[in-house]
Amino acid sequence: MQMTEIMKAPALPMAAKGVTLVTQISDALRAMILHDELKPGDKLPSEARISELYGVSRTVVREAIAALRSDGLVEPRRGAGVFVMEMGPGTARPFQGVDHARISSIVELIELRAAVESEAAALAAIRRSPAQEEAIIERHREVQACIEAGRPTVDADFALHRTISEATNNSRFAEFMDLVGPNAIPRASVQLPADPEYLGQIHREHDRIVTAISNRESEAARAAMQEHLLGSQRRYRALLRRD
Repeated sequence: MQMTEIMKAPALPMAAKGVTLVTQISDALRAMILHDELKPGDKLPSEARISELYGVSRTVVREAIAALRSDGLVEPRRGAGVFVMEMGPGTARPFQGVDHARISSIVELIELRAAVESEAAALAAIRRSPAQEEAIIERHREVQACIEAGRPTVDADFALHRTISEATNNSRFAEFMDLVGPNAIPRASVQLPADPEYLGQIHREHDRIVTAISNRESEAARAAMQEHLLGSQRRYRALLRRD
């Protein structure tokens, strides 16, 4: 079995009130597993190594790994360590069946995102910290910088949406975004005319979301996110009708 050593610990989400270190560590390791940075059969670094990387006690690490074990993601082997489990048909990773080559499948995913992310935006407007507000604004500016430089916007777009989910201070929203992954942004897999007018519209929709969150306007944030994602739905439904 291959031993996967985490050379540099991935950054933990911003500490949120009421979110324990155990949850933060387990969520960070879970994201690595779901994104195949730790693959089935890989051995997790030792408790001591993870403790050192994240600056937490071994007790915290032990409890975080126990949470992953209860989710069926890892298994301890006596005298050998803790290994990432191979997921069988009954434990398929969520959203792996989304066919990004089919417009109808993308529309289904956007519909789900609209329900989850609209609530995330509303909660973020109420709960976000000043540091989280700053992070959201920075991600928004990064999308704008990509547009102005003519660079692909998919990664920056996803980072903005994920940062909003973190600002809910409910780690399950960020976990949902991690499960869906960057392909949550349909432009990652479907070619739309990425002209200035189209990207400008996306940026204006983002700006309304970010402004509402910054102003702590919960209902406005919810409505802006819903309009943004339902607008994406309409654009992709138009493609479906055209085909």
